[in-house]
Amino acid sequence: MRVISYGGGVQSTALLVLAAQRGIDFSTFLFANVGDDSEHPATLAYVREIAIPYAERAGLHIYELKRRRRDGATETLMQRLNRPDTRSIPIPVRMANGAPGRRNCTADFKIKVVGRWLREHGATAKAPAAVGIGISLDEIHRANRRRREAHEVIEYPLLDLGLRRDDCERIITEAGLPVPPKSSCFFCPFRTVDAWRHQRRHEPELFAQSVRLEETINHRRAALGRDDVYLTRYGIPLTQAIPDESPGEGEADEDDGACDSGWCMT
Repeated sequence: MRVISYGGGVQSTALLVLAAQRGIDFSTFLFANVGDDSEHPATLAYVREIAIPYAERAGLHIYELKRRRRDGATETLMQRLNRPDTRSIPIPVRMANGAPGRRNCTADFKIKVVGRWLREHGATAKAPAAVGIGISLDEIHRANRRRREAHEVIEYPLLDLGLRRDDCERIITEAGLPVPPKSSCFFCPFRTVDAWRHQRRHEPELFAQSVRLEETINHRRAALGRDDVYLTRYGIPLTQAIPDESPGEGEADEDDGACDSGWCMT
């Protein structure tokens, strides 16, 4: 069994094009959707309106997967974050000093979801599935940071081909497809400051949801006697950290903390 962990971003879409061109030996792509209320709407639109039809025309398959609880019910990341009984926060919220907290979202809503599908379709420790991940040469530091599961063997096709992110964009455009937006949850604390500014100015509904989420998390933490946490590195509420008019707009923002497991933001 050979599958690609498909995130709907630039690198994994380049893998989709390469597979359609028979440049790599993969025909199954697994998109672990953390929730229609959690994924960025632009990513969902790209996957459903562009990637899936393209894959079908090429004889490839993109399967959209969702997290299932033990009782069989599906659960989104936003639902988990808003559960009244949730004591731990699965996303890497920022502490007062700007440092990110622990992150379980990638494991629970990406890795385990894909792993469950693989096991249900026959992957075992004796017969592991090959899982291709879209890490390009300019992000080689992100490779091999995640513990390999017993039922899988991780492959990095873009590294094998020596391709960088700009190569991936070229491959996509030459195939006649638009370059996808960077994929991530719209409220991810690893979003850059420029991305937050863009959200406040051009996606006010999403920004309002992000603000409400930060407030909900801190209301629950206050009830437990814990300090506030934040969605940016500034140690202040989102509405203050990202004001309506940012005098520093356009300045370099180096805090681009993409999911270093290779499963998100690819």
